[in-house]
Amino acid sequence: MQAELHKLVGAIREFYAREVHLFEKDLGERTLTHRLAAQIEKHFPGWEVDCDYDRLGERTLRLPHGTVVSTDDHFGKSIYPDIVVHQREIPNNLLTIEVRKANNHQPLAHDQHKLQALTDPHLWFAYRIGVLVTLGKQQVTSSEVYVGGALDMSLSGFFAQQLKDVGLEAR
Repeated sequence: MQAELHKLVGAIREFYAREVHLFEKDLGERTLTHRLAAQIEKHFPGWEVDCDYDRLGERTLRLPHGTVVSTDDHFGKSIYPDIVVHQREIPNNLLTIEVRKANNHQPLAHDQHKLQALTDPHLWFAYRIGVLVTLGKQQVTSSEVYVGGALDMSLSGFFAQQLKDVGLEAR
């Protein structure tokens, strides 16, 4: 898992180097997410990288009733990860990333619960790794890594240190 996180750090570093304009103009999270996904794609050859992707083959990604992630879905809780690294037609979901801008004042808990759900090994579409990154104008202001449906403090520390080592972590 550290290898995948190291690749993600490289993509984030390239993203910040190339996309200064997006931060200068204070563009929205969807724009940032798309441009970050473009950089991630370069670091994960052999994988598809998509934004707001809610399918696995013909099936829609849905959370069981009673989960804390909100939706208007009547049959289950549809879920739209910001960025995923996966194989589209088979259950091989590697990495899911939730992106926030530092000035986003919505509760962090929604994204945290979403990553707990997306990495829950009891769900048929579970991702191996979930990452939450909060993007400031010049660096990542916070990050968390989720594995097995829970926050992984060891990998979170590793990821934060990797970001710090390339000058992108504000801790």
